[in-house]
Amino acid sequence: MRRWKVRGNAVAAGLVLLPLLTMIGSLCLGRYGLSPVETLTVLISKISSSFSAAEGPAEIVILNIRLPRVLLAMLVGAGLAVSGAGFQGLFGNPLVSPHILGVTSGASFGAALGILISGNTAVVQSMALGFGCLAVILVCIIGRFNPGARLFVLVLSGIIIGTLFSALLSLIKYVADPDEKLPSIVYWLMGSLAGSSYKSLLAGAPMILTGILILWMLRWRINILSLSDEEAESMGINVWKLRVIVIIACTIITVAAVSLCGVIGWIGLVIPHVARMIVGADHRILIPACISIGATYLLLIDNIARAATCAELPLSILSAIIGAPFFYYLLRKTGGGWK
Repeated sequence: MRRWKVRGNAVAAGLVLLPLLTMIGSLCLGRYGLSPVETLTVLISKISSSFSAAEGPAEIVILNIRLPRVLLAMLVGAGLAVSGAGFQGLFGNPLVSPHILGVTSGASFGAALGILISGNTAVVQSMALGFGCLAVILVCIIGRFNPGARLFVLVLSGIIIGTLFSALLSLIKYVADPDEKLPSIVYWLMGSLAGSSYKSLLAGAPMILTGILILWMLRWRINILSLSDEEAESMGINVWKLRVIVIIACTIITVAAVSLCGVIGWIGLVIPHVARMIVGADHRILIPACISIGATYLLLIDNIARAATCAELPLSILSAIIGAPFFYYLLRKTGGGWK
């Protein structure tokens, strides 16, 4: 018993320290190299002076360039991981990801349409948000027409709406200017944090944090969704209402993440599995673990993307290339569970 308690405390401490240490390392990494001591000195001095205007080169690099990107990467990574855990708990299916209800396809179409029409960042993000939410609303409307096997119908409705918006996205690519608009659309769809700023962080942080907070507050109730509807209702849980709230929270997180940095796959599918291997399937512990591991994973991927080559690599490519072998290793190592 004592051994398991010590292991649990060690895991909890590791999940707390891991994103913090990765954050400090990310602030040091770049063309303008900085030591951890220099980085911490700048951060502490600016916190004590209420983040006054940056003066020296180190302060400018850390506060104006790297810090907003690091914070956005951690926020999006944590959000997508939590959203994936929420959807997997909702549907009781380990193959479910945040893109299951067509939100990614809808947001991608909206962003591509915004790039085609205007190219302004605010317009692109607004249209991505709008069409991502529209996709989920259409899925829920279609699902309501069939009262039986509601979750199964939602999945099929998500495939229908996702396919529809994917076709419309292909149409946007077809009519886009191949010299100017098309490259911007394709690059955006592959995911990037290159345009990170405090403005974009403030635009997306409230939505992602709200979704994470909702799932955090409902994390023990998500465990009940694994039971039958009759068993859950006998415990005083309104299953339909709980499912709607979980869908709304996951959708808010996903559509905000896609509108900020494009499509970043894999995180919402795999990170919850990694967290289960470490802390188990109890969502009361799984959700906090997903926040830590998701933030750390995307931060590491972004570090490689901006430091591996002279030209920045798309995040979705690196996420799949690095994530797939790593996940295979974990499966072979643990057999799918924590031992």
